[in-house]
Amino acid sequence: MGDRKDTPDAPQGVTRRGFIGTVGAGAVAAATIGSGSPTEAQERRSHEGGMTPVALTINGRVHRLLVEPRWTLLFVIRERLGLTGTKIGCERGECGSCTVLIDGRPRYACMTLAVEAEGVEITTLEGLMNGEELGPTQQAFLEEDAYQCGYCTPGQIVAAEGLLRANPAPDLHQIRVGMSGNLCRCAAYGHIFKAVDRAVELKKGGGK
Repeated sequence: MGDRKDTPDAPQGVTRRGFIGTVGAGAVAAATIGSGSPTEAQERRSHEGGMTPVALTINGRVHRLLVEPRWTLLFVIRERLGLTGTKIGCERGECGSCTVLIDGRPRYACMTLAVEAEGVEITTLEGLMNGEELGPTQQAFLEEDAYQCGYCTPGQIVAAEGLLRANPAPDLHQIRVGMSGNLCRCAAYGHIFKAVDRAVELKKGGGK
């Protein structure tokens, strides 16, 4: 067999110079095709990365952020926005520790996806404050000592607020039913019911 003799017409493979030239041309083309406004580029990258832009109205303030479709409202409120008054409990809609108000009605934040919460008014425990002062429902829980360990208390307060917005003067039976979605492992229910009744009085006295 004779020695291989390369000729000008013989294939030479990919040279270093050719590879660099090809990559450079491809980069220019990609930059040209991908040109657009920063907003469009950001949205394209976010969707490609599995993130979705949302605007959540929480305590009267609009928060614009990127979320994964699987993230719960509870996760976003605590871990992305730092509103830690909303507590993590069972994370399956049983204990009520994560209760927030959605359009004034109590809802479990652990059972609500963040992407489902656009276009509604969300109120957390922090949103019940009167500036730097406790709101009437919060004050009522303090006065009636309606807690022991206190872990479930934020959810209890928000649930009570939702109950009183729907029914400003509930009787004891209505209070029991209205608060039945929130569990207290310390069994401070007697004080909790008294606190809700006390909140009725405080709200009549000028609280919101």
